[in-house]
Amino acid sequence: MSHPVDENVVRPEAHRAGPVKTGFITLLILLTGVVLIWLIFKTEPSATRSDTVRETAMLVDIKTVSRADFRPSVEVMGMVTPAQEITLSSRVGGQVIEQAEAFSPGNRVDEGQVLLRIDPADYRTVLDQRRSELQQAQANLALEEGQQAVALQEFQLLGEEIEPGSKALMLRQPQMAQAKAEIMAAEAAVRQAELDLGRTDIRAPFPARVLSREVTEGSQVSPGQALGRLVGTQQYWVEATVPLSKLQWLDFNDDPNAPKSPVTLRHDTVWPAGVTREGQLQQLVGDLDTNTRMARVLITVEDPLALAQSAGKPPLILGTQVRVHIKGRPLEGVIRLDRNLVRRNDTVWVMEDNRLSIRDVDIAFRDQEYAYISAGLAYGDQVITNDLASVVNGARLRLEGERNE
Repeated sequence: MSHPVDENVVRPEAHRAGPVKTGFITLLILLTGVVLIWLIFKTEPSATRSDTVRETAMLVDIKTVSRADFRPSVEVMGMVTPAQEITLSSRVGGQVIEQAEAFSPGNRVDEGQVLLRIDPADYRTVLDQRRSELQQAQANLALEEGQQAVALQEFQLLGEEIEPGSKALMLRQPQMAQAKAEIMAAEAAVRQAELDLGRTDIRAPFPARVLSREVTEGSQVSPGQALGRLVGTQQYWVEATVPLSKLQWLDFNDDPNAPKSPVTLRHDTVWPAGVTREGQLQQLVGDLDTNTRMARVLITVEDPLALAQSAGKPPLILGTQVRVHIKGRPLEGVIRLDRNLVRRNDTVWVMEDNRLSIRDVDIAFRDQEYAYISAGLAYGDQVITNDLASVVNGARLRLEGERNE
């Protein structure tokens, strides 16, 4: 008996043949791709260059140099300090009965201006007493002069020879000397009383600015007590610190009448751009700053508050740090270049016959802007001012407008 065949049933032989066929086809495709890639690279045309490489001249900017005399500038930092500063004190005691309106911190006072007045009543009384004592001493002297005249008459009437010691006693010479001494003591007491009375007026010893005040009207003061702090307004100091290696370039002249080295002061963060103050290098202090171990120098600035000849300039403020530019000693016959034109290892790039020449130079001095060259460059040398991509001695150079041949 025959059974019908189900066409949907998959035979085991057909199931095994499918993966083998698929793998064979994949391998064939990979082999075909490898062959095609090999053929592409094998048949690629090769590029050739017939032109030879030619050296290109670098474009440069130059500066022609010459020798001259210059005064370099030593730039340091300094602090503004008072040239005159006192703690105002009283030489007599008593109650303050009057205070000047100007005697307050920040105000300016004139020389001789009365700042405080101590009650003078007691001192007037003492002065009257001392004057009375002087009058009494003068009267005693007049009486003694009369008694001496009588003694002299009596001595002349005797007409006898008397020993010098006895003669002095008879003529009352010791009494006369005592009376004159009492006159001198009384006069000195009057002068002292007058001084004490005058000292009840506390005056400014010089034109000054008041920094502090310790007493006010009604305060009871004693001799030597601090009343306030004053600083002179005619001159300030700037105390600067200078590296020891640069002291040799500064000129300290001990002659007070000789001109001093000029100094320029700048306060970049406070003063408007380009605004400066002028000063003079005064002297070397003679010791080192404890923090920086650099030498201390003093610079004087006249009219620091810009009240007279410096009117319109910014005032100096005590305790501020300022930038100090001190003119140094002259350098003769040197070449001055911007600092950035001195390259590594103190060399300078020079254009010589359209070739790069790297010159070793001797630098006499450097300040913040310039290098002063004493040897290594000559008059008329053309110094390269721009940076170069390749720095090789003898490299070809050209200027703007020249052909690159």
